[in-house]
Amino acid sequence: MSSVLYDVPGPRAKARNLILSVVGGIALLGVGAFIVFRLARTGQLAPEMWEILQYTSTQERIFEGLVATLKAFFFAGIFSVVLGVLLAVARLSDHLPIRWFATAFIELFRAVPLLITIFVFWQGFLINDPMWALVLGLTVYNGSVQAEVLRAGILSVPKGQVEAAYAIGMRKSQVMLTVQIPQAVRAMMPTIISQLVVTLKDTSLGYIIVYEELLYVARQFSDNTLINGANPEVVLLGAVGALYVGICLLLSWFATWLEKRGRRAKTGIKVADAEPVAEPDKALDGKDGKDGKDGKDGK
Repeated sequence: MSSVLYDVPGPRAKARNLILSVVGGIALLGVGAFIVFRLARTGQLAPEMWEILQYTSTQERIFEGLVATLKAFFFAGIFSVVLGVLLAVARLSDHLPIRWFATAFIELFRAVPLLITIFVFWQGFLINDPMWALVLGLTVYNGSVQAEVLRAGILSVPKGQVEAAYAIGMRKSQVMLTVQIPQAVRAMMPTIISQLVVTLKDTSLGYIIVYEELLYVARQFSDNTLINGANPEVVLLGAVGALYVGICLLLSWFATWLEKRGRRAKTGIKVADAEPVAEPDKALDGKDGKDGKDGKDGK
């Protein structure tokens, strides 16, 4: 049995898929066992290493790094979405210079590696304030990506709605603000949230410019701590990684919740209920459906 897009595998294909699955599973188990062996050999899995997470000083330092990470993410997230809206509108502008500027800005900062952008902002303008260098770098890069996402959402709005808005006398700015952008944001909300997850993870690049976010705090604390003659890098980086995973999962859940709520939302114009259909025999009678009273015997 087969369909247009998928052919049900036969006996030989099933056997081949089973063999590949077993081989792949064994390979993954082998890689995992090798990693565990290496960590155990270097003493990273010793119980003393994991006890460091119980200390108040460790928890305070990790909390400070988490606050710094969320602070940078908060500003970069808001600024990137706002910049994305402005760039998307500018790229769809009827004025050629504005459209060219927006296009050049988007293509430039999407092409340049984010780390280079952050480093240029830090060394060129904000060497004494690494947080804002990180925020600006994240803003221009993620804002350029968000602009393309929003532009695709704006172009996906049915042309009939746009033409209807123009037909009732609305200007292009009014059509963009009241018709196209709201629908584009709603349609592309999961993608926007997904890009915000990328923004959150990219805050770890602040480590390069000495911004004390989670990764920087974990590395510095690990380098200054010795347990059994080794630095607890795996323990601290594992704890930091777990925090990143938790926050990203929370944002992903928020995107899913928004998408489900958008599908359940009751929007649009409510259709009026139809009048009840009169019975044929009463419709042929008088006004009230009674012979000889209001109809006057059909006259």
